[in-house]
Parts: sequence; C-alpha cells; structure tokens
Amino acid sequence: MPQPASVAPLTLVLGDEEFLISRALDDLRRAVLDSDPEAEVHEVESSQLDPVNLIQLLSPSLFGGRRLIVLRSAQDLLSATAQAVLPLLLDADPETTIVVQHLGAGKGKATLDALRKAKPAEISCLKLTRAEERQNFLRSEVARFNGRVSAEGAAALMDAVGSDLREISAVVAQLIGDTGGVIDAAAVAAYHRGRAEVTGFAVADEVVVGNTASALTNLRWALNIGVPPVLVADAIAEGVRSVARVAGAGPGDPFRLAQGLGMPPWKVKRARSQARGWTDAGFAAAMIIAADLNADVKGAAADPDYALESAIRRIVAVRSTR
Repeated sequence: MPQPASVAPLTLVLGDEEFLISRALDDLRRAVLDSDPEAEVHEVESSQLDPVNLIQLLSPSLFGGRRLIVLRSAQDLLSATAQAVLPLLLDADPETTIVVQHLGAGKGKATLDALRKAKPAEISCLKLTRAEERQNFLRSEVARFNGRVSAEGAAALMDAVGSDLREISAVVAQLIGDTGGVIDAAAVAAYHRGRAEVTGFAVADEVVVGNTASALTNLRWALNIGVPPVLVADAIAEGVRSVARVAGAGPGDPFRLAQGLGMPPWKVKRARSQARGWTDAGFAAAMIIAADLNADVKGAAADPDYALESAIRRIVAVRSTR
C-alpha cells in the first residue's frame, strides 16, 4: 500500500515547542490512520529503545499492512544505540512510515546529521520567539479552522491571549465556532467580556489539579479584567490549604468531614478529587511557595504578575514531590 500523499516515508519533527510537536505528531498519526484505519501505530521513547525490539517492530508482518513508528526524543539516543538503529530506520519496509522527533539543540547532533542525510520531510517545531512569528501562527490557525480574521481582530486577540500557542489555537477555534468563521475586534472584545467571571479562585482550582496551561490562562484573564494580584495569591494559598486539610482528614463521609473541617460538603468533595496526585511533601513545599508569593505580591517582588506565574509553575511542579 503506498504512503499517503500527506506523509513521507521518513519525517523529521524538529524543534522544542511542545504544542507544535504534539500537533505535528497528531497530524501525522491521523493522516496515516485516515489512509489505513487498520495501520499499527507504535511510539517509542529513544531513552528506552532496544535495537532488538526495533528490529521486531520493523520486520514485515506475516499478514502485511501499514505501520507507523514514532521515535520520540531522538536527541537522547546513546551513540552506540544510534549507530545500531539509524540504519534500520532509514531502510525500513516500504509499508512502514517512520517519524523521528528531535529537539534540534546541540544534544544528539550526530543523530540529527545522520537523519538529515537521508533527506526526510521536515516539520519545524521551533519556539516562536518573535511577535511576527506568533501573528503568522495565529493566521495559520485561522486558516486551519476555515475562518477569516481582520487585522484589528488579530491584534486584539494577540493582546488578549498573549504568547501561549496552545491558548491562541484554543481561542481561535472557539471564536470561529462562535462567530461562524469571522474574527474581528468586536468578537474578541465579546469573548473577553465573557471571561469576566474569571477570579483568583478559578486560577487556584487549576493550580491544585496541576493544570499549568489553564491556570496561566485564567491568571492572564483575571489580571486583564482587574483582579488584584493579592487576591489571586490569597486564592491560591487558600486552595492549597483546603486540599491539604481534606487530604489530611483521610477517607470518610464528606458530610461528617465537613462539620469537623468547617467546610461545606460540596467543597470537601471537590477538594478530595483535587487532592489526587498530591503528596505530603508536595503540600509542605506548596505552602512555602504560597507564603513567599503572598510577600511577593505585597511588594517584595518587582513584578507581581511574574511572581504569580512563577509560583503557579513551581506549585504544579512540587505536587508529586516525595
């Protein structure tokens, strides 16, 4: 069976922008499965790659059929492993599609050079550091969702959303769905007003469940509509404390626990679900971060907005600390 027109036999996904990497791999996987719904899909981390297992994956199936092999983080291939597996990848069975993901930095340069000698199709996933690059990405997302955007609408959306590519993509998709396909400044303003309910507690709810992207998105909207950084910091601290108290109370009837904790039953139930993934050490570390944040937003930090973003990332990072 021939390769689908949209996927080359060998594709290099190159760069360090997480959202673009995820998007590229999803698109390639979907293209192969659209071509052959019965295709086998195998994803392998380079650090765990065993040449023997790779030989088995690359060996033609007794019954034939398409196969997609995705090698992630190729920069982590050990030199000896790379020398053994790259010839196999570059001379795969015609019915096997190979996708190699590489960060493209200095690490694993020999592997990258060897891959490029094979002249693969290449998808750039480099970080978009310039405003012009992010504007171009926004417009490409609008085209992806079959919409149109005015110059004023693009500028307003960038001002409202910021530089996070995942958020830009999500807002573009929602606006095109809401407007019927045309994004202008008025549509962005209406969306902005629709987020006016975002408060510090909406930020805290995402922080305690470890959702960094949504927490930062809610933070941006909360600050944009004028929620003081002090209130956001207080909400984050209260969120961590509430979840820690409920987790420390152990299992039991939420209604009885609510009485002992002085919290409404619904809050106990929600905090119990939010406590999944936390450890005692994580709670202790998060409370220290929250205390430092309280001081930062009250004048200890030069930039309270940055202090909030930093604290959010650090609290999410320590949730599972042991």
